[in-house]
Amino acid sequence: MIRRQTRERRQYIYAKSLEAQERQTYERKRQLKDALASGKKLPTELKNDAKTLGKDLAFDEAQEEPSTHIDSEYSRAGIQDPKIIVTTSRDPSSKLLQFAKEMRLVFPNSHRINRGNYVIKELADACRANDVTDLIVLHEHRGVPDAMIVSHFPHGPTVYFTLHNVALRHDIGSYKSSTVSEQYPHLIFEEFTSKLGGRVRDVLKFLFPVPKEDSKRVMTFSNDGDFISFRHHVFVKVARDVQLAEVGPRFEMKPYEIRQGTIEQTEAEREWVLAHYARTAKKRSLLSEPVADSRADSDRTSNKRQKR
Repeated sequence: MIRRQTRERRQYIYAKSLEAQERQTYERKRQLKDALASGKKLPTELKNDAKTLGKDLAFDEAQEEPSTHIDSEYSRAGIQDPKIIVTTSRDPSSKLLQFAKEMRLVFPNSHRINRGNYVIKELADACRANDVTDLIVLHEHRGVPDAMIVSHFPHGPTVYFTLHNVALRHDIGSYKSSTVSEQYPHLIFEEFTSKLGGRVRDVLKFLFPVPKEDSKRVMTFSNDGDFISFRHHVFVKVARDVQLAEVGPRFEMKPYEIRQGTIEQTEAEREWVLAHYARTAKKRSLLSEPVADSRADSDRTSNKRQKR
């Protein structure tokens, strides 16, 4: 069992290295094609490789974009429903236990287990043995839920989130006395336009199975300044109007690290980590493309030139 897992992990890492090489060659050929089509001078970094890349350009017209490791990570998505385990840190408070129960209701086909004395390695081995697709671990600080880890099996990724403004179902007056629907929900994602935003969106999206058209349950992930607001609603169509009722829980979360491995693999490569020293005005929106900021910067530069 351990040898098979090691072999599969080694093959996965090797496939990712080949993918990186193919991606680099594809991007350089694309830049060369664009330069030749527009009649502009070749970029300096492409001049030395122009002859080598130009030999096969005529045969690359039908070449598709190379696949990514995300395709192999979520190859079963849409074919097989996800199977999720929700657990907590050790010695959880009553509020964290209640939050874990509500998070189990958020994700269809999920199961909650008590952490007990299990270590992370034992949890990961149990997930692999039972064909679990994702493990969600909830953490707290002084009785307040403050962190969530989402680890995808069998090879990753693992995404670390901080949680803010957590409100449980009984804190939401509109729906606290009703039961939670177990329909497969529709998903709404807003402002996940950057490459990193798409990566985080895929991690969250593939936690849910494909919904049916008549589902009356919807979950919203709205990004604003890299804080992802989660809301859970049910809706009813009345004549030409739609009535919404918030179910809960509600919270904001912010990603701060992505590892290309499962939760117990501390040696796994960091795909992305939030660098606080790099949080300048231009780099503050990491999950969405700063379109408005770039336009504002261009307007400022043009105004400065006109003044000069």
